[in-house]
Amino acid sequence: MSQPTTAAQSLESVEAGIDYAFKDRSKLQLALTHRSYGGSESQSGLNNQRLEFLGDAVLQLVITQELFARYPDHEEGPLTKARAQLVNRKTLAELAKRIDLGPQLLMSRGEELSGGRERLSALADAFEALIGAVFLDAGFANTREFILRRFAEHFGKLEILPSLDNPKGELQELLQTHSNRPPHYELVQMSGPDHDRVFVCAVLHDQSELGRGEGKSKKQAEFNAAVQALGRLQSAQAGRSMPTAQ
Repeated sequence: MSQPTTAAQSLESVEAGIDYAFKDRSKLQLALTHRSYGGSESQSGLNNQRLEFLGDAVLQLVITQELFARYPDHEEGPLTKARAQLVNRKTLAELAKRIDLGPQLLMSRGEELSGGRERLSALADAFEALIGAVFLDAGFANTREFILRRFAEHFGKLEILPSLDNPKGELQELLQTHSNRPPHYELVQMSGPDHDRVFVCAVLHDQSELGRGEGKSKKQAEFNAAVQALGRLQSAQAGRSMPTAQ
């Protein structure tokens, strides 16, 4: 008789973490069901993959709409790059960890023993599935509020909106004002199946890491790493240019 109680407590824990009580808890339970659990991998309706698909679409729409409203003077390119900075596997996994989603996931013993509860892909997928579940249970307006509340801090980091067509070239030009040595890029991680690879690249200069980026290709990961490095360097320069108290 302990299993139903444990399951109920798990759902209550997630609801407390997101400050929302589901009208239909079966949607939440499905969002927490990893594809490895109970042989559900071959039956998508029994795991969270369909909800992840829905949640990803809702998330992209909400973030796109918010960027469109916040930055009326920016064109498609910068807005697309800003969205890529906001919505990525690392950020989604971080948001999942903040509400302690990993321990609540239903997954096979083998997946758990191999570190599944801490795996970025599992956490990110579960968070998107959770968005899908909230959308089905509460509608778009409430889901939009749910998403923006959790991304508020990340929007705050977009003070310097990426507006570069060639961030790698811009970064090299910026660094060459102080050094003859160009930056170089390293592939630090590659994950996912062959049809859905995720690459993580770092950009380094004088043995110091300036930024990291991820993407569906090595080129895109390097692009995003350069964007992050530029943002950091420009922020540092802006800080140094501010007058200090005498």
